[in-house]
Amino acid sequence: MSYFITLEEKKSKETFPGFTGRFEHTENMTLAFWDITAGSSAPEHSHSHQQVVTVREGKIELIVNGEKKVMDAGCIAVIPSNVKHSAYAVTDCKLLDVFYPVREDYRI
Repeated sequence: MSYFITLEEKKSKETFPGFTGRFEHTENMTLAFWDITAGSSAPEHSHSHQQVVTVREGKIELIVNGEKKVMDAGCIAVIPSNVKHSAYAVTDCKLLDVFYPVREDYRI
């Protein structure tokens, strides 16, 4: 078993138009490394997973439970289970999302 992963070797999956992710799954979490094209949006949705969003590059507008924030590099949002949220990429951006528990729908 190797403890080290090269992100570029992971297969990618587009979950919403313009949202392409590479995923790593542990026993209890999913890490989603997103490349998002400017102008792309994720419609309002919710899921049973807890989600922590970290902006690595660029700007994204996130609306969580009606509260809107334009986030840039270094900003973090914590989204509890079953809370409605949506996103709009103001610029090309890179995000890291951590989900608990594992997102089985993101397995490739």
